[in-house]
Amino acid sequence: MAAPMLRCISRSQWLGTQALSGVLPLGLREAHSAAQGLLAVQKARGLFKEFFPEKGTKTELPELFDRGTGGKFPQTIYCGFDPTADSLHVGHLLALLGLFHFQRAGHNVIALVGGATARLGDPSGRTKEREALDAERVQSNARALSQGLKALAANHQQLFANGRTWGSFTVLDNSAWYQKQDLVNFLAAVGGHFRMGTLLSRLSVQTRLKSSEGMSLAEFLYQVLQAYDFYYLFQHYGCRVQLGGSDQLGNIMSGYEFIHKLTGEDVFGISVPLITSTTGAKLGKSAGNAVWLNRDKTSPFELYQFFLRQQDDLVERYLKLFTFLPLPEIDHIMQLHVKEPEKRGPQKRLAAEVTKLVHGQEGLASAKRCTQALYHSSIDALEVMSDQELKELFKEASFSELVLDPGTSVLDTCRKANAIPDGPRGSQLDINNKKNVSDSFNDEYAFLQKKYPSLANRNGTKYLVQTLNRQPFTKKTSHYFNYGIMKFREPQQLL
Repeated sequence: MAAPMLRCISRSQWLGTQALSGVLPLGLREAHSAAQGLLAVQKARGLFKEFFPEKGTKTELPELFDRGTGGKFPQTIYCGFDPTADSLHVGHLLALLGLFHFQRAGHNVIALVGGATARLGDPSGRTKEREALDAERVQSNARALSQGLKALAANHQQLFANGRTWGSFTVLDNSAWYQKQDLVNFLAAVGGHFRMGTLLSRLSVQTRLKSSEGMSLAEFLYQVLQAYDFYYLFQHYGCRVQLGGSDQLGNIMSGYEFIHKLTGEDVFGISVPLITSTTGAKLGKSAGNAVWLNRDKTSPFELYQFFLRQQDDLVERYLKLFTFLPLPEIDHIMQLHVKEPEKRGPQKRLAAEVTKLVHGQEGLASAKRCTQALYHSSIDALEVMSDQELKELFKEASFSELVLDPGTSVLDTCRKANAIPDGPRGSQLDINNKKNVSDSFNDEYAFLQKKYPSLANRNGTKYLVQTLNRQPFTKKTSHYFNYGIMKFREPQQLL
């Protein structure tokens, strides 16, 4: 049998025809994808980047998913996620979307949490060794990642159904099989099937060996354990395809070679592109630029804004990568954008689709409320915001907490919080977007009817007010602030 080869395949080679343009009727969109073939469509979207081995095998990769050529259906595909943190981030989304596309086509997918391999640290794409994590921390992160993966899979199932029969989505943890392994027996059974020359030739190893830090034995053995993961899933789940970032190809090759030596069977690898920042750095925890998928670390509003702010030269590519929208529909969105670029239609659609997948329908609604409040000075949006949303929206803002005496007025309270200066210059405020409001009783009463009143001083700096320990208020009482605690939040200037 000829040696397997790695090759990047052009869009035309996979499709055989030019990309379609225009908008297909809704009922034909899924038929369009199915007719072109799963791998061809994802190659056209840019989600699937490289395939290994592309040829030299008894069954080639496209045939594996083709019912017409006798391919076994459904197939099982897996992707690994190491719990080096307690949340997934945007950099993980493309691999996860790759799994979802296979699931939507009727195949079974496995998200493998690396509860064991995270203890070693993957050297791929890194210039220095990861910070060591103790077993307890890794286990805690692994539980959090498993929950996050299941939540995303649930959102996908509930909000993006297409009327077709989907495959299963399973979350596993590789610590389940490694904790049963004895070190000596494992090395005796597995180590003899790996050649040092081949392992040393991997780009990730070569890069690290040439660095000033070098490479630890633990990192060096990472590719052996990832190869064994692939073998274990092949033996117990019939998994024949591994999905991973483009920096994972060396590890995927090790898995192919190990399985082929032991079983004589062919398995395959598919890489997805890495998402980078404007400076070219890979998005992630280590680079310090992670956009997290856990709400406690990155709010739905922040995630929504991350995608809303994408530049015009990236948004079409991101619509193809991060959403399930058919290519003809994306073409239509971009055509409308050419006519009305000021509306930022593609960015809004991209932000909405990703936020809905990650945080659900309520998370998307929350992101839109926060956007209206912060960037459109919407008092109505503030009125329906929850305390959680308010904290998320203004978590970086400075604030003052004041215990007030009975009869303290709005102006006096603002002076105590240093929101306005003493003297005549600080004698007027804009309250709830109403200009030049005085400190009269009626103005104060109107101010306090709002759930989160807003103030603006003469410099244009705006504040939100949250009243704690709320006391009963009627027009018969002199002031609302009876022993209350006022919290002034100073956000970025509202646009």
